[in-house]
Amino acid sequence: MSKKIVIILLAVSALVGLVGYFFVGRALWNVNVKLQDKTAFIEIPTDASFEDVKNIFLQNNYLIDINSFDRVATILGYKKDKVPGGRYKLQNGWSNKDLITTLRSGNQTPSQVVINNIRKISDLAGKASRYFETDSLGFLTHFLKPETPSEYNLNQDNFLTLFIPNTYEMFWTTTPEKFVTRMAKEYERFWTDERVEKLKKWNLSKTDAYILASIVEKESNYDPERPTIAGVYLNRLKVGEKLQADPTVVYAVGEFDLKRVLYSHLEYDSPYNTYMYNGLPPGPICMPSLASLEAVINAEDHEYMFFCAKADNSGIHAFAVTYADHVKNANAFAAWMNKNNIR
Repeated sequence: MSKKIVIILLAVSALVGLVGYFFVGRALWNVNVKLQDKTAFIEIPTDASFEDVKNIFLQNNYLIDINSFDRVATILGYKKDKVPGGRYKLQNGWSNKDLITTLRSGNQTPSQVVINNIRKISDLAGKASRYFETDSLGFLTHFLKPETPSEYNLNQDNFLTLFIPNTYEMFWTTTPEKFVTRMAKEYERFWTDERVEKLKKWNLSKTDAYILASIVEKESNYDPERPTIAGVYLNRLKVGEKLQADPTVVYAVGEFDLKRVLYSHLEYDSPYNTYMYNGLPPGPICMPSLASLEAVINAEDHEYMFFCAKADNSGIHAFAVTYADHVKNANAFAAWMNKNNIR
C-alpha cells in the first residue's frame, strides 16, 4: 500500500471519527436529574445568552458533559447571543439533541398559578413573584400605577376585585402587564350574565359583591352558613343600617391576628370601619374564596338582621331578627370568651 493511500485512509478515518463524535454527542444521554428529589426545571431569563444557559446548567449540575452540550448547540444553531427565555421541565436521560430542541423551540412548561388567600394588593404581588420571572417589586410597581386599575374602571382601593381566586395555567415569562390582562379576561369569564342578573335583586355591582364577599370570607369558614351571613349584610344595607362587621375593623386597625375586637378598636377612624361608616368599605378586606363569592351571588333571602358566633367554639353563628335576641347571643359568646380567657 502506497504512502499516499495510507494518508488518505487516515484522513477518512479521522473524518468519520469526528462526524461520529458529533452524532454520538447528540444521541448520548447527557441530562442527569435522576438524583433530584423533585421535578427539575431550568429557568432561562429573558434576553439570556447561550453562555448564560451554560452557566445555569453548571450551577445546577444537570449535565453530565457540558462540552458535548456546547458542541451540539453549535451544530443545531442554538449557540447565540440571545436564546428563548422561559421555564422548561427537564427529562432525565435526555440527549443533547432532545434538550436543545426543547430549549430552542421556546415551548415552555406552563406553571399552575394559584391565586388565593390574599389580604392586600401587595400580597398579590408577592405571591405572583413566586410563579413568574418578574420580582414582587416589579408586580407591585405595575399594580400601583394609577392607569393600571383605571383601565378597568377601578381604583387603588378596589383594584383587587379584578382578581378571581382560582388556579391558572401561565408561563414563567408572563409580565405584570400580561398577568393583569389575563386576570381581566378571567374576571369577565367569571361574571356571567346569569351571575350579574342575580346581583340586580340586591342592587349590587360586581365590585360591591366582591367587597361584600371579602367580609363574608372573614366572618365564617363554614360554607353552608355563608349565604345566610351575606343575607344579613344585604338586609342591613337595604335599610341603611351600618354593617358593623368585625373583620372590617380588624382590617382597618391592621392587627390581622386580633382574636377579640374591643370597644377601643371600634373607635378607630377608617373608611374600612363599618361600625363608624355606613355602607360597604371602599375596597375588599381580602380576596374572597369562590365559595364566598357564590354566597353573595346566591345570598339567602331572610329576615335576620344580626348574627354572632355561638358560645361553643364551633365557629358557627347564631342568627337573630331582633336586637334583643342578638344581645342574648352576644352576651353568651362574651361570657364564653371571658371563661376561656380570650382577650
